Amino acid sequence: MLPLLHLLSSVALLVWGTHIVRTGIMRVFGADLRRILGKSVSRKSSAFLSGVGVTALVQSSNATALLVISFVSQGLISLTPAMVIMLGADVGTALMARILTFDLSWLSPLLILIGVATFLSQKKNRTGQIGRVGIGLGLILLALQLIVASAEPITHADAVKAIFTSLSGDVVLALLVGALFAMVSYSSLAAVLLTATLSATGLVPLYISLSIVIGSNIGSGLLAMMSSRGQNEISRQVVLGSLLFKLIGCVVVLPWVKPIAQWIGEYGFNAAEVVIYFHVFYNLIRCLVMLPFVGPMAKFCNRLIPISPSAEQQIAPRYLDKSALETPSLAIANAVRETLRMGDVLELMLQRFRDVLNGNKEQKREISRLEEEVDMLHSSIKLYLAQLQQSELSEEDSRRWAEIIDTAFNLQQSSTIIHRMTSELVKKSIDNRRSFSNEGFKELLSLLERLQANLNLGMSVFVSADIDNAKRLRRAKHRFRLINQRFAYAHVERLHEQNMQSLDTSNLHVSLLGDMKRLNSLFCAVAYHALEGVAESRKEQMSLENEKNT
Repeated sequence: MLPLLHLLSSVALLVWGTHIVRTGIMRVFGADLRRILGKSVSRKSSAFLSGVGVTALVQSSNATALLVISFVSQGLISLTPAMVIMLGADVGTALMARILTFDLSWLSPLLILIGVATFLSQKKNRTGQIGRVGIGLGLILLALQLIVASAEPITHADAVKAIFTSLSGDVVLALLVGALFAMVSYSSLAAVLLTATLSATGLVPLYISLSIVIGSNIGSGLLAMMSSRGQNEISRQVVLGSLLFKLIGCVVVLPWVKPIAQWIGEYGFNAAEVVIYFHVFYNLIRCLVMLPFVGPMAKFCNRLIPISPSAEQQIAPRYLDKSALETPSLAIANAVRETLRMGDVLELMLQRFRDVLNGNKEQKREISRLEEEVDMLHSSIKLYLAQLQQSELSEEDSRRWAEIIDTAFNLQQSSTIIHRMTSELVKKSIDNRRSFSNEGFKELLSLLERLQANLNLGMSVFVSADIDNAKRLRRAKHRFRLINQRFAYAHVERLHEQNMQSLDTSNLHVSLLGDMKRLNSLFCAVAYHALEGVAESRKEQMSLENEKNT
């Protein structure tokens, strides 16, 4: 029982080391990897090689699959090149299996020692994340040694011998065992390595070992298929295509696996080395042969999992890619894009409010729908950013995180204000057939135009953090307040002159002036985030805080 526990814990350590390497690489080079994948879709050869390279870095074809799925779901990569990248990922993970099984026992303690020292001393910056990668690689190498050591006594157990003896002659059962082990260990590498160890002891015939290796590839495909649950249709098409390619390779090669094993056995090669190299060449040849057929496979998967028109029209976040959460800088960039989308919806609400101000009360329903969309986007952004661990954010990312939260909240509050303004305008003016005076109507339109301009400038400052534009926005805020105050005085003057239209709509007019003033403050708040970043003195910082609160 104890040797089995050692084996399982070694496999768990291998999976954990792979996770650490993937996380570290994504945090340091995540943006570069995505750019490589995004630019490699023009030709099959470049897409294939990018899949190999990215998988070699992140140590996991499943991690590459998540990257590809995120691009496909956002419409940045079409289905055909995505399948090419997945074929390259299969080759990449097989090559890394060969590299990691060389005798690198001296390297493991060195990587762990240097990695821990680097990560603990510089956790917040890029160097610390490279230290994380070193820790993960050291753990992978250590886990591989432990798997070999813990598997050796297990192979001598009578029960284990009986189990693997029963596999002799049944390649289909061996295939299923390989798939099951790859799924349980969450790593085809662990399945291949254990198979190589068993094959070296002579416990199982070589052709059974090769069948288990083929099964481990199918197991990794099933894992990717399971991880795609909850994704959209085109994302599931990608992993389905990858799984079908693996099944086709299995159907073609499995009937010939016994003759292949007999042919290789004539040369007297080491059985463990044969298993490792078979894993590499099987995936390389299979993927190269399948390359010309990715187009037909994409069409076939599109028929099996059709994209429903309703799914394309459904209101949902477009840029909050969950696979980017392992790379905080990418996740924050995605949240920025989604917040900009909130700004676009809010600008549309202002345009619809202008129509209502001109007497078109039918736009009230559209404004209600747009408010619901803003609420949905705000909740999605908030929950998305909540998944980022604050302790692992750099100072710059932490500041940007807070700015996104603040800006998204301000935009959500603005949508609520616009919806309330619309309801009051329809109820107190249009339904009661009361109209503003000509002067009052022009003043409201003027303020509305300034609000739209300040919103657009605010979104520009939010993206670029440009100091000059931030100062322009701050001046625009003060100018709006002065104009708003002047229009309020003008309204009181019209009341003094007994203007009947102004008397009838006075409460509504004053309420709209106050709401527009609050909207302006919410739109312009982003300027203070940019200016706070360059404030040179405590006195200036306090002054900015006071301005922001007014």
